[in-house]
Amino acid sequence: MDRNWTKSLFRWSAKGFLALTIAGSVWSAPAVHAAAPSLDTIRVAMFLDLGSQYKSTTNAVTLQSMEALTASLLAAGTLETLVNIPANQQVRMSVDTYRVKVLETTDWKTASEAAKKLQGTSDKPMLFIDGKVYKLYAGMYGTEKSAIEAAARTAKTAAAHLNGQTPSVKGGLHLSAGSYGSEAQAETVRKSFADAGIDAFNVLVPAGGASTYEVWVGEAANTSDLAAIKQEAGKVSAALVEQGANTSGLILRRDVSLNLATPQETQHYMLAGAQSTLRLEGKTGAATNVKERTDRSYRGIFEIGQKNGQLYLVNELPFQQYLYSVVGAEVPSSWGAEALKAQAVAARSYALFQGSKFEVAHVVDTTLSQAYYGTAYEYASIIQAVDATEGEVVLKDGKLVETVFSSNSGGMTADSTEVWGNRNDLFTAVESPGDSSSQAALKSWYHVLLPSGVTGYVREDNAKETGNKTSAGLLYMTVTSKDTNVRQLPLIQSNVEPVGKMNPGDTAVILEKVAESNSYDWVRGPYTSDELLASLKGKTTNSLPASISSLDVTERGPSGRALTIKANGQVLDVKYPDMFRSAFNGLPSTLFDIESTGSYTVLSANGAVSTVSSGQTVSVISGSGNGNVRGSGTVVMNGTGKARVIENSSGFKFTGKGFGHGLGMSQWGAKGMADEGYDYKQILQHYYRNTIITKD
Repeated sequence: MDRNWTKSLFRWSAKGFLALTIAGSVWSAPAVHAAAPSLDTIRVAMFLDLGSQYKSTTNAVTLQSMEALTASLLAAGTLETLVNIPANQQVRMSVDTYRVKVLETTDWKTASEAAKKLQGTSDKPMLFIDGKVYKLYAGMYGTEKSAIEAAARTAKTAAAHLNGQTPSVKGGLHLSAGSYGSEAQAETVRKSFADAGIDAFNVLVPAGGASTYEVWVGEAANTSDLAAIKQEAGKVSAALVEQGANTSGLILRRDVSLNLATPQETQHYMLAGAQSTLRLEGKTGAATNVKERTDRSYRGIFEIGQKNGQLYLVNELPFQQYLYSVVGAEVPSSWGAEALKAQAVAARSYALFQGSKFEVAHVVDTTLSQAYYGTAYEYASIIQAVDATEGEVVLKDGKLVETVFSSNSGGMTADSTEVWGNRNDLFTAVESPGDSSSQAALKSWYHVLLPSGVTGYVREDNAKETGNKTSAGLLYMTVTSKDTNVRQLPLIQSNVEPVGKMNPGDTAVILEKVAESNSYDWVRGPYTSDELLASLKGKTTNSLPASISSLDVTERGPSGRALTIKANGQVLDVKYPDMFRSAFNGLPSTLFDIESTGSYTVLSANGAVSTVSSGQTVSVISGSGNGNVRGSGTVVMNGTGKARVIENSSGFKFTGKGFGHGLGMSQWGAKGMADEGYDYKQILQHYYRNTIITKD
């Protein structure tokens, strides 16, 4: 313990428990920066494709601001205003990359039904209207090859609506039919091509500090296609100039994608120019709504560009305002001031440590960095905590610390070896008793055995003990309400059918009383062999068995988290220990025990250990003499009096503690410390060892 942690903490037994994931998943040991940088503004990526590093994509974004926005095009180092978007006007935006033109039709029902078919696939639809013609597209795609593959898929998906049409690949190569002083003049020219059955578009382009209109003809994916379009379009006009993929502009289209029940037109701006970016900015800093981010609203400037052939959307805003939202999204605003301050300093240090990790942005808005959910998460108590610690960061040996944190460490934080597989003395296992505060207001649940032989859970406020006991001393219970659900796990899951129901007067045997599954204590499963093998597929570097008959934690780290797990006696080789969370159907943490529901282990008087499966019959000696007991349906008790039932079929139940990878600060643990009177610096220095808190 460090010098600031002076109160005695409970002793921790590491056997059999688990922890979960944090606000920023970490896959390699953190380095340290040479100095603590500062930021006035921060760039947060909402959509971005960086391949294996990060991928969150959408084919278009829908924006609406409470104030007028100025859309300016940045190309070749020059920023020029192209268009002003009125306050409260919804607009759609995309980038001019590879896509699939699925079909054209004058029938709304055909177009909308085909679009609905695509919605449920990876080939997301965009539906435009040109005069009376609906034009359905899918995409965008990063390469021509992937677009060709998508064209084949969409031909099958929309087959019933194509009416002889064949989906074709389109792209960002165009022909210019000239420049015009007004959109009306450009529209006259554009329509002459459209009437000839040739795709053409009005385009806003920069023109030395102003903007002008051009007409671009065609949307070719390659030079061969562009040549064919030029030959056909030459029948309408011979004055056509080829435009390269880096030619900048805003292609204007009318979008009807947002409501597939009734066509409602929305202005759509498609950014052309692979190296160009579009910046949208208001004068007062009013919030802008992003529909594709669950209709959240955000402060600051928005930037749209192209990365790896996909749209990226970046929100640039004052760093302090970013922290208001992040801290509010990461922890409840009702927590004590010192816990909120600790989170504010950790969030600030973590964000500063990232540098320009995501190329066009410092961080992303998901928990891969930190949860950033916009203005709805700004609260007075959070703002006060962020402002009170303004500029403060966590340093070790004069260098900025990557202050990773998790929701709940299950009573003991993780050692770096338990997450990354290598040693980092900043992240060592420390006690975190405050974690248990996460379940203080929760109900307990009875784990019960029904007369049918089925086991499940009944919440304590729906149950009462009868006072009667089995011959083994286990209590009976009944329920207080009609049709009381017996749940599969000790928590309410509205989307999961109960395993049974009980009525007043019905009785069940109480096997144990447990906490409601939460971020501190949890239960998952039981999972069958097939379910586990499906989840493990692709996550181990060695081959998997045909079926799993035994699953055991054979090595644990300093905090008790699983380091090595064997299936049928064979090591499951993963890249790093924390990967066991995703390998086993997304477990909350790696601080867990595994229980085989279809067998039990017997230690005989002579020290021999044997395993009895559900299908076996064993001879036992009881007070009434010798007898045979079949495994299935048998209630077994261990030396501490804990009881369980041997199920008919084999499965594996995981019981554990904690939520997140468990490294660094535990958010619930910080709350617990704050409630006991520790200040935010003491909290931070407990979780980040041998550090100081100072202004940057």
